[in-house]
Amino acid sequence: MSDIETIMRTAPVIPVIVVDEVKHAVPLARALVAGGLRVLEVTLRTPVALDVITAMKQVPGAIVGAGTVINPQQLEQVQAAGAEFVVSPGLTEQLGRACLDVGMPYLPGVANAGDIMLGLDLGLAHFKFFPAMTSGGLPALKALAAPFHQCKFCPTGGIGPENAAEWLAFDPVLCVGGSWVSPRGKPDEDAVEATARNAMRLMG
Repeated sequence: MSDIETIMRTAPVIPVIVVDEVKHAVPLARALVAGGLRVLEVTLRTPVALDVITAMKQVPGAIVGAGTVINPQQLEQVQAAGAEFVVSPGLTEQLGRACLDVGMPYLPGVANAGDIMLGLDLGLAHFKFFPAMTSGGLPALKALAAPFHQCKFCPTGGIGPENAAEWLAFDPVLCVGGSWVSPRGKPDEDAVEATARNAMRLMG
């Protein structure tokens, strides 16, 4: 199992994925991986999310994780489904410790200095800055990153092809999260692969 920094450095964009039908899982994952985006965050926002994680794991080269995980019970569920990393919208001590106890690569959401300090107390140094744009955007992250020089970030929330490069140019940012590369609904594999290839070009 990879550590979270290795996962974050795999590609410049982590697709934030919402899938409503399991039959769409493999075609979407196949297209994203073909385009170079191998790290896939399947959010627990639909009833089929756990089945989608399991299905996407069949795609060669895919690194499949679970997003919108909010408690240790969900951590157990996504582990059973085969998730290789976990992303949460915020950070609690309970979830943080649970991920550390089982050795699960974990990317918790942070929006302020207190969140980051809690993460550091737990031994974490990699965070999802979320929601990125409504939490003050890049100026806010630059201000936060200054006193926390040991931390690395994956900004998510309001990031798209028009502003991703600006975020990625900031050294503490290893990748960004975005849903624009993985539109909801039946996937057009050619279009998804082309979007993924364009996203890969954001890598400096």
